[in-house]
Amino acid sequence: MRDDGTLDDPYAPSSPTADTEDGTSAERTTAASRLRAYVRDLTGRRRTQLALATGVVCCLGLTVVAQVCDEKPGTATRTDRPASAELAQRAEQGVASRGLDRAAVPAPSASATPGDPDTAAPARKAAPARPTKPAPVAGLDEDQMNNAEAIVRAGRKMGVPRRGLVIAVATAMQESNLYNVASGVLPESQDYPHQGVGWDHDSVGLFQQRSSSGWGPVGRLMDPEFATRQFLSALEQVPGWERMRLTDAAQAVQVSAYPEYYQQHEWRATRVVDAISPAGR
Repeated sequence: MRDDGTLDDPYAPSSPTADTEDGTSAERTTAASRLRAYVRDLTGRRRTQLALATGVVCCLGLTVVAQVCDEKPGTATRTDRPASAELAQRAEQGVASRGLDRAAVPAPSASATPGDPDTAAPARKAAPARPTKPAPVAGLDEDQMNNAEAIVRAGRKMGVPRRGLVIAVATAMQESNLYNVASGVLPESQDYPHQGVGWDHDSVGLFQQRSSSGWGPVGRLMDPEFATRQFLSALEQVPGWERMRLTDAAQAVQVSAYPEYYQQHEWRATRVVDAISPAGR
């Protein structure tokens, strides 16, 4: 305090050099230094206060987190992004949902609406069973068996009894060995389908019938069905042929030089007819 009662300025220069140029520069330097010291002191205080406040806030936050962890264990580390196991579970649930949706819609079936022409499948008609071609029996080959079948078929069309079919087959076995034979004497006969050539006069076909004896045209006699009808028609004209021995009935029609030869074929002829047309059919 001065003698006049005024307070000393703490920041006023200590030496009385204000009136000189050098004193003025010194005063300015001292004032600037004091100002910087004051600012540093003020800034330090504010930093200390800010750090203290930040520490208090952090402590409060940790206390809140600790309380939440105590109340709900296992949820403090949970984040907004689901874990990989949870994603997999959601994916499985999505697939299951789509699968259930698809399964809920039944697939259309042909029997769902009977009688509906748009959905009902047309009933298939069973194809008629084709007759089974009999395999050759009794030592015959394919051609012989086919010729025997032609004889049996023609006789059945005529309504001839089974006994007549056996006689006809046995006769053809003796006459031509069940081959459709043309004649070397009649070149005309060779113009028709045949399975060999014979030289017994003008005899042709399965039954070696002669056109010159009135059995029919050569071309017709080369047809197994026509030749069979000619033989059976003549057989039916023989009185009591059903009760005759096979060889006698055949000889009555054929008038052969060897009448007993027909009998040897009866068992084979019977077996062939049974294979082509089983009993009861």
